[in-house]
Amino acid sequence: MYQANGTIIIIYLRFKTLLDYLFPSMKYILLSIAFLCGTLLAYTQNDSISNSLKIELQSYTTKTGTFIETVEIPLLTKKAVAIDIKADHWDTTVHNPYINTVQLFPLELNFTDSTYASPVSHKKVITSHYGWRNGRGHKGIDIDLVTGDSVVAILDGIVRFARYANGFGNTVVVRHYNGLESTYAHLSHIGVKANDTLARGQYLGKGGNTGNSRGSHLHLEISYKGEQIHPEYLFDFSSKNAIRSEQVWVTQKWTHARYHNSRRVSKVTVIKSADEALASLAAQPKMYIVKKGDTLYDISRRNNMSISRLCKTNAIKQSSPLKIGQKLVLEL
Repeated sequence: MYQANGTIIIIYLRFKTLLDYLFPSMKYILLSIAFLCGTLLAYTQNDSISNSLKIELQSYTTKTGTFIETVEIPLLTKKAVAIDIKADHWDTTVHNPYINTVQLFPLELNFTDSTYASPVSHKKVITSHYGWRNGRGHKGIDIDLVTGDSVVAILDGIVRFARYANGFGNTVVVRHYNGLESTYAHLSHIGVKANDTLARGQYLGKGGNTGNSRGSHLHLEISYKGEQIHPEYLFDFSSKNAIRSEQVWVTQKWTHARYHNSRRVSKVTVIKSADEALASLAAQPKMYIVKKGDTLYDISRRNNMSISRLCKTNAIKQSSPLKIGQKLVLEL
């Protein structure tokens, strides 16, 4: 816009003298056109006028006195793009409003910060990771705490859900400005309400042992439009409190608990480009679906792996009964 206005100014200066003598009224028309062009361009670019550039031209004298003409050209500044994170599936009564939606992979996520706020003030000790646990998926991480410890939001956002939820106990869900949602479960006290705006590090409740919980801890889930994502794929839960990458691509490997073991840390290699994401789709973990009559011995023998390795990969015991349709991870 500044360049366009600069061009108008040059044209005006070059032809001002000629216009003054030949067409005394034309200069006002030209100024009006310049102003109109600037205003129209402002609207088409969705900008707002914040200030103006005043250019003082040479003075001239008439019978009525000496005059100094000034041209005022509006300068434009970009508006910050407003993101309405409440526009899509905003439901303050259910934990997961995306239950009937299907997401396409890979997912692209973007962060504006390089760090997050630790949800607890003390050293983060993860007692159970995201992954397969006791024959079912554990879709978050458990962070050790003492009942009554303060819990805070990891990123800026708006509270979408703040109430009791079956299994989760007292729960707060915060939707963040990049579309992610963070869930804080088993709280002893909820300190916020739905539609509250939170800054990262802001208090939202106290840790506890409510719902389906064995001992005080914070169950933290990270999801995007209903798809739970392995929290440790996005965030480094060491003392660095680092977000792993400004741009992250998420494949199904990082949204299915069966690909991981809740008893150990998954090896994380962040996918940072679309090309990497598409290439990785060809290297998904190999799975086996249990059929009628299957035993661990049969499955391990057919897939050239030991029973102990099969059990360790899937966080099960050799005595664990198999269920028809159960999915076992053969390779990670």
